This record gives sequence, structure tokens and C-alpha cells, in this order.
Amino acid sequence: MTAVDTLAPLREFVRGMTRLADTSTEESVLMPGCRQLLGPLLADDRWLPESCAQPHPEHYQQYLLHCDPLERFSVTSFVWGPGQFTPIHDHTVWGLIGILRGAELSERFEREADGRLVSRGASHLSPGAIDPVSPTLGDIHKVSNALADEVSISIHVYGANIGAVRRHVFDPQTGAVKAFVSGYSSALIPNLWDVSALVRQQAG
Repeated sequence: MTAVDTLAPLREFVRGMTRLADTSTEESVLMPGCRQLLGPLLADDRWLPESCAQPHPEHYQQYLLHCDPLERFSVTSFVWGPGQFTPIHDHTVWGLIGILRGAELSERFEREADGRLVSRGASHLSPGAIDPVSPTLGDIHKVSNALADEVSISIHVYGANIGAVRRHVFDPQTGAVKAFVSGYSSALIPNLWDVSALVRQQAG
């Protein structure tokens, strides 16, 4: 039987991001470089393991796909059941959100001097679209599954181990702030590095 390296696209993305992170710590370098690497990863969704594509009936899921050993970046899959959405929240680090399956709505907000939130409009994101977030660009938003009867999945890349970052949610009426740490939806991550079947095949 011919070995199929289904995780190759993700492994190549991780290699590319690691090389990029080795060259610079500057957001102005990392975000454009990451966008170039993320585009090909979104072009074909067959690499995403089923274990990292499972919705929850009550809330969205955030599965860790990879975290750089130095926590310079992390890669996650967000899985949205029909009608699911986040609270209004921030990230405190740069990030790129790429749509893999389905569609999402991203509504951005700004805080007024008195703390109130003002909506700056929503964007409809289809497969292949990439939406940036960063404290330097605008970091407060709410994300929703744009589909009422289908699961949507996006791939997120952040400039930190995002599940361990202290972030904030905002009350939509008053703008009141509450700290949170998201964590991850599973204790398991894909094994990117077991290519033994391919090596055996190549060796004959």
C-alpha cells in the first residue's frame, strides 16, 4: 500500500513559520511572511485531521495543531457549529485568521475614551480569505459562523502560544472588561513528525 502523507501541508507550513521566526521577531516581517505561507495551506482542506475538525453542540472549539517550542507562534483550528459565535474579545498579539471551510463573519470594534464599544462593521469571510488582527491594526472583534446549517472551520496563526495568553472579553453594552485565558479544546495534537511509513516505502 502506498503511504499517504496527509499532514505534509501543515508540516511544511510549520517549517516555513519556524524559518521565518528565526529571521525576525518583528510583527512587520512576521505577518506578511505568515500570510504568504498560510495561503497554500488554505487551498486544500484534506490535510486537517478529523480529530481537529469536530464541532461541539454548545460552543466553538479551538484545537492546537502546533506550538513553536519557543512559543513564538502557534497554529490552531477553530471549529464552529451552526450559529455559534465568540464573545467580543481581543488577542493582545498579532494573528492571521484563514478560512478553510464554510464561512465566517468578523465584526470589528473600537473602544471609545469612556470604554464603550463601537462597531466598525462586519466582514463576510469565505474559504481562502485571511483576516489580520493585532493591537497595532485593531484587535477587538466578534466572530460568528456565517452558516446557519453547516460547520465552518478556520486556521488561526498567532504570535504566541495563544491558549496560554491572558486576554479580555468585553461586555457589548457597557464595554466592561473581563480577563480570560482560552486554553485548548483537546490535550492531543497531530503528530507531524511520524513519517516512518514514507521512509520505509522509499527504502523499498
